Amino acid sequence: MRIVPLAPSITEILYFLGLGERVVGVTTFSYYPPEARTKPSIGSYINLNIERIVSLCPDLAIGTVDGNQPGSIRLLERAGVKVYLVNPRRVSEIIDTINKIATVCGVPERGIAIANRLRQRVNWIREKTHSLTRPRVFLQINLRPIMSVNRNTIHNDIIRLAGGINITENEPYTYPRVSIEEIIKKNPQVIIISSMERGGEFKRAKEEWLKWSTISAVRHGRIYLMNSDLIDRPSPRIIDGLEQMAKIIHPEAGW
Repeated sequence: MRIVPLAPSITEILYFLGLGERVVGVTTFSYYPPEARTKPSIGSYINLNIERIVSLCPDLAIGTVDGNQPGSIRLLERAGVKVYLVNPRRVSEIIDTINKIATVCGVPERGIAIANRLRQRVNWIREKTHSLTRPRVFLQINLRPIMSVNRNTIHNDIIRLAGGINITENEPYTYPRVSIEEIIKKNPQVIIISSMERGGEFKRAKEEWLKWSTISAVRHGRIYLMNSDLIDRPSPRIIDGLEQMAKIIHPEAGW
């Protein structure tokens, strides 16, 4: 079976299932695992190159409801390409999606085994943190303007499973802009900066928080940097992100 994943997260899932040899093309930013970089590019997941995909003669394209444009999916189907769409919004749904993709790709036993291992890791984290006090957490996903996430995101689910309370969970927008004044008022005990920006700009964001010593997280030195790939992508690495988040939020758990 020749497979084209239509998003970086799907690429990661296929390689995690040991199906990398079947992948015949990948979207922009499909750089994990490193072997994925050697595959032909089919454009970005938002702006797919339909002609390029069709030229690769895939037996199956796997896309995401939230990420891929409906028009692009329709064009692929009209061209005779079979498309399977997924839409995980929570950690448990990501694990279920991995299992379903394994079944669709003809390796159901592998999917069941991997899903069970991932669930065991999630359950271990929940057992370690369920009796601990849940601190208030502010997750910064963009540097300028400052932005966070509400309850309708995978990020919020990760914070919840890791034993924290997302201080912006009740915001009306999925990715709200947040002022310093609002953050001071909500007084998070933990600040986690997760951004695609790297290097000096990424580290300067942490330093900028040090100006606001009235915030509990600043006063107690609880400002952390986190690799955004570990919590942005609905892929198996989300469990790595969950584990890292739990260790940040609950260092007292004796990891």
